[in-house]
Amino acid sequence: MAAAVAAAVTATLLVPGVSGASTAADPNIPDVCADRRPEPADPGSYGMQLDGTFMHPALTPVDEESDHPFPGRNKEYDTRSYIKNMKVEAAYEGTDFTPDYFHTWQNIVDFDGRRYLFQYDRSEGRVYDITDVKHVKVVEKLSREDVDDDETRANGDWAANDYWGASTIQWNKKLNAYVMVQSFESKRQISELSDHPPMDKYNNPEGVKKLRAKPGLKGFKVYRLDGPRKKDWKLLSTVSTDSTQSDPLNSNLAKAQQGSGSIDVPYWTGEKYMFIATAPDDTYSGTEYPTNLHSAGYQSWDMSDPAHPKLLDTWHLPGQRTGEDAAYKKNPRCGNRTSWMGARMPLLIPKPVEKGGRYAFAAMGGYGLTVLDISDPSNMRTVSHLDLPASVAGTEGDNIDVSQYEKTGMIYYSGYPLTEDCYEPYKDVYQIDAKDPEHPRVVGVLPRPAPPKSAGFTDYCQRRGSFGPKRTGYYTNPGRHSTGTLGYGFYNAGVQFFDVSDPAAPKIDAYFVPKAYGADTADYAYGNQTHGVYVEWDRNIAWALTNHGIYALSSKKVLGKPDLNRPAKPFRNSQF
Repeated sequence: MAAAVAAAVTATLLVPGVSGASTAADPNIPDVCADRRPEPADPGSYGMQLDGTFMHPALTPVDEESDHPFPGRNKEYDTRSYIKNMKVEAAYEGTDFTPDYFHTWQNIVDFDGRRYLFQYDRSEGRVYDITDVKHVKVVEKLSREDVDDDETRANGDWAANDYWGASTIQWNKKLNAYVMVQSFESKRQISELSDHPPMDKYNNPEGVKKLRAKPGLKGFKVYRLDGPRKKDWKLLSTVSTDSTQSDPLNSNLAKAQQGSGSIDVPYWTGEKYMFIATAPDDTYSGTEYPTNLHSAGYQSWDMSDPAHPKLLDTWHLPGQRTGEDAAYKKNPRCGNRTSWMGARMPLLIPKPVEKGGRYAFAAMGGYGLTVLDISDPSNMRTVSHLDLPASVAGTEGDNIDVSQYEKTGMIYYSGYPLTEDCYEPYKDVYQIDAKDPEHPRVVGVLPRPAPPKSAGFTDYCQRRGSFGPKRTGYYTNPGRHSTGTLGYGFYNAGVQFFDVSDPAAPKIDAYFVPKAYGADTADYAYGNQTHGVYVEWDRNIAWALTNHGIYALSSKKVLGKPDLNRPAKPFRNSQF
């Protein structure tokens, strides 16, 4: 009954409207449907149920900053931890192990018999020697704290407008060295616009104008790495994805560039072909999200010479560009001023093209799932498309785990929550049978994590903070992904490991749920708890990334016997 009511409410509020006048002067702000921004949810329409479960609101506006208490929610954030079938091998807390409270990227490299973990988010970066898991050492700390975190200002660590973008690091045989491809994208946490009127992109043309005028690279940089520290980076190329630039390898960084730049971690295995998510110019505008100006599609690049990348092809869905109104209007999110629509990560690829791979999977937020044929990277083709149920607000489609595809034909599609207190629809992890790539279909969802009886509450929504899946790490994790095992960072539910060896009966095999915050955690970040997991599959160690530090976890049952010392072999290239 609750599900039927939620579906009815969603359908009623998201029926495509008619074009309406926008107060924005910018021609690349969507003005296809009338403003149908969701109203705040009625507090009586969601909350704890008599059986101890939580009923999520059917539809909510973007509201990341507000508190949304409900009867049965804990008064305070939970400072206890919970564990099943896992062991905490080591814990490292404090600012040295928390570059950012909300999100970080990770990479691993091996030099001279030592293993190093990179953890970073733009200007805040750390390099750790993790060779001995129980005695991790900080070997580099990068920051802009001394210049008020202003990216336009240089300091001892960074040049003006430079930072550490989401990266892939792979061994390149031609150079006989690690090569890092680093995304440079539009900043998502901005002061020019806000989530709410009158300061959102629809009502604040001056804010949009200021955002478009910001100088700097939109694209990616390529470095040779001769060691684990920033001084060891050697710049090979600086590439703009702005399609209006006459030469992408020699663009003007002192002026504003168009588009989004390369978004999140580029897909590249050190060989010929690379795939990135990007909006190449400002006409890639088909997204409702109130502070995001671009709707990213995908590009393929020839990386035969990392110093001279060559663009091969650009792909997008109808509706993503200005003027594609008929296609955009068909999306039930049109006019909701809430949904992220377009890519957030690169194509997710089960087998590299160089090894005979053909298919790639695209998670595109409110645009759903698309299957592409990339066997000819210079001519990427749409194979099929699948719309997923609306789940507004929050991020509806961000990640696809493809680690099981070659063995079972299953992929795992998920978004992630943006609000605390479960003030949005729950973000299911969809099990999608894609054995027939022309007809992918949803066949189930992964089980919802539940707290142990010892917790004293029956649903993680009561624990306070965000609750839902983030990602299963990245394809850059060293080693070969274990068959039948998926590990998700789950915010206030910690790290959850799922057994999907029998797709018809997935279950949670192990978890570690740390305390909600540490002594150095800012109070505004208490709700953003475990936001990442990065697994060393070759050493059977999982690193949990939290708002107060990092944990090294093992699980003989799920991951196998851990190796806490020097790896048997150095990580060189991602394995599939």
